[in-house]
This record gives sequence, structure tokens and C-alpha cells, in this order.
Amino acid sequence: MNPLGAAVHAKIDEQIERTIHLLGLVREPEWAPKIPGAWTLGQLLGHFLDCLAGVCAVLHAAHPRELEHFAELQALPVNFACGVMEARERIEVYRAKISEGFGILGDEDLDRRLPTVFVPAGESILTLLLGNLEHIVNHKCQLFLYLKLAGATVGTADLYQFRRQQA
Repeated sequence: MNPLGAAVHAKIDEQIERTIHLLGLVREPEWAPKIPGAWTLGQLLGHFLDCLAGVCAVLHAAHPRELEHFAELQALPVNFACGVMEARERIEVYRAKISEGFGILGDEDLDRRLPTVFVPAGESILTLLLGNLEHIVNHKCQLFLYLKLAGATVGTADLYQFRRQQA
């Protein structure tokens, strides 16, 4: 893996790891905050699967021949009320595919443009990956907030992996 791609992959994987950690604090997937139109925790978990599927879609579009088997991910349901165990299992499936995709992605690919539904002329692969990372981070923070509102004891360490200076 190339250094820039590895850095992006590490940040995505860090968000996945923290989300899996937060899953361990979900007690009632049917709980929702008392906000009009709010999702239940289960619906949020199902949407998080969509966030990860987005990363896989970018990697597949970047290397469609080598990652042809990623097309099978499109058949998996997303955006549904999901239980904790199913969410955990599915997140690990996407996590493995994301690692595989980044293993093929080269730093030279990051500037290559791919057409999208929103920008038919294309956006760089890096921009698309960062947009998906932002999507993941936003919903991880939403999960954190939901858990806090539901009475879970959560703090900063539940959101971030703290780095320590190496000697």
C-alpha cells in the first residue's frame, strides 16, 4: 500500500473501530431521541452500513476489474433497522473489503477522476474517499450523541483513538 492511500485507509479504519466500540454500548436498538423524524438506533446502524458501502463503491469504481467481486456488495441491504449483532457482522464484511480495496489502490490513483451521479465530469478518488470518510464520521458522532441521550456513559475516548508520541 502506498503512503497516502495507507493514511486515508487508517483514518477510515479508525472510524470503523470506534463505531464498533460504540455498538457495544447499544442496549435498545428501537430507542430514538424525542426529536421529530429522528431515526431509531437500529435505523442509524443500518445507515452506517450505507456509509461503508459508499467507500466500497469508490474503491470498486477505481479498480473495477481487480475488485469485480465488490459488485456482490450491492445486493446487501442498507438503510434498514438493524440489530447490533447484524451490524457488527456486516461492518466487518465491509471493513475487510475496504482493506482489500486499499491494498490495490495506489497513491497515483488518488488524483484520478471518476464520474459520479452528482458530478458527471468526475471528482478525484481522494475527494470521493474523503467525502465518504466525512459521512462515516458524521454518523459515528450521531451514534455517540444518541447513546449519550439514551443514558450511556460515553466520553471523548469513545470517539477518538488517541495517538501517543513514539520514542
